[in-house]
Amino acid sequence: MQKTMARTRIKICGLKTAQAVSACVAAGADAVGFVFYPPSPRAVVPDLAADLASGLGAWQTPVALFVNPEPTLVNEVIRKIPQVLLQFHGDESPDFCESFGRPYLKAVRMKDGVDVIKESRRYGRAQALLLDSWSDQYGGSGHAFDWTLLPRQSEMSQPLVLSGGLSANNVEMAISQVAPYGVDVSSGVESARGVKSESLIESFCRAVQLADFNQVANRM
Repeated sequence: MQKTMARTRIKICGLKTAQAVSACVAAGADAVGFVFYPPSPRAVVPDLAADLASGLGAWQTPVALFVNPEPTLVNEVIRKIPQVLLQFHGDESPDFCESFGRPYLKAVRMKDGVDVIKESRRYGRAQALLLDSWSDQYGGSGHAFDWTLLPRQSEMSQPLVLSGGLSANNVEMAISQVAPYGVDVSSGVESARGVKSESLIESFCRAVQLADFNQVANRM
């Protein structure tokens, strides 16, 4: 799965309400994320996530975020959201990620010394590698990391999804510098911790779309 068109995919993560899902659908997000990690203020249970996922459009993907989960939880989510894409954000091994027989994303928390190319090869069967900012706790910190730590896309075994501290204010610069396959945002579209803002979701998606337009225009 390589980026063949000048369009950056958009994932909005940590949704908990039908209103937020509707805002993502209207704004043109490609994927929405549901968090199955109880310590998170964005955590949901499988039944609620299934109800929310039913509001997605035909070309929009529900993503289930786990952190070192029990297999029973992952299997329950798969049963209730059959079209779900798995995202592992903890210390899961490649064997564990692949054991469910489903497409998955693997998150890597970035800091000095993290070998992205090694991780890319280790999780070579992942649909994409999601690179997030380092935090002592699992989950994003809400801050951007040093994008100069990133390798060239050609050196990786799968597409790169950029996360960590993104918002409508900096996502155009991120796309210009990194040219990721996709971008992932959570706290950058919130009015308060764990509370999604419909206007910020719209602004973020519009900023990504503008960045893509400008990238194409600059090549002409």
